[in-house]
Amino acid sequence: MKYIDDVKTHKRMESRLVTNNVAKGLFFLSTLLGLVVLVILIYRVIDQSAGWISLDFLTNKLSTDPQKAGIMGAILGTVWLMLVVAPVTMILGVGTAIYLEEYAKKGKLQSFIQTNISNLAGVPSVVFGILGLTVFARGMELGSVVLAGGLTMALLVLPVVVVSSQEAIRAVPQFLREASYGMGATKWQTIKNVVLPASIPGILTGVILALSRAIGETAPLVVIGIPALLIPLPDGIFDRFTILPVQIYYWTTDSALVAEYANLAAATIVILLIVLFAMNSIAILIRNKFQKRY
Repeated sequence: MKYIDDVKTHKRMESRLVTNNVAKGLFFLSTLLGLVVLVILIYRVIDQSAGWISLDFLTNKLSTDPQKAGIMGAILGTVWLMLVVAPVTMILGVGTAIYLEEYAKKGKLQSFIQTNISNLAGVPSVVFGILGLTVFARGMELGSVVLAGGLTMALLVLPVVVVSSQEAIRAVPQFLREASYGMGATKWQTIKNVVLPASIPGILTGVILALSRAIGETAPLVVIGIPALLIPLPDGIFDRFTILPVQIYYWTTDSALVAEYANLAAATIVILLIVLFAMNSIAILIRNKFQKRY
């Protein structure tokens, strides 16, 4: 009887090992396929952009002549957009996370808010574009300006910041809070001087992901009516603007009519990738500094 049980156990182990090896092979092939596609895309973009990236391309305004077209307007528009998205997202996102984790009583209301925030993270970006068009562009009569686009993109990435900030605050050990209370600190003093400094690395990670998504989104701004035309360079949050992803979208669309627009789009993609890598590198350095402190 014991021999039969041992045989059955051995067969189950062999079956599990085979299943594990098959799953591992499938996951490896999936990863390899993704990497191959990524390498091909990057190679194609770099190949098409060769010879088109120059100082004139970075400093010139938009033009109907591909040889004279530049992306200075799109770069400035992207910078202005981030200047709106970053503070709004951080203040609202981190503030909401602090309230839900430190102040809100556990119950139906807190669960309802938490569920809706999680659901918002999966809403298609075009829906936020319709919301921004209704509330900011038309309801507040802002039109297609930096402020309307920034507020719309802030709403889009806000759930990511809230959820990641909650996880970072929740990860702070409870004994740190208790030690602060034991020293006579108030709840807000404990949050400000203990909880937030200890959770900054996780919060920064969420903000990085949020800003990276915001800087690469196109659909919400297209819905609002952000143009890619020959408009003046923006110098404030109430000016009309365009951004790098929108410019890429329109140049890619128009490449069927003018072949050189595909090269301009590829060159703009390279610049956008450089901006994203730079943003993430700076943020990682800041995050590592805080990790050493705390």
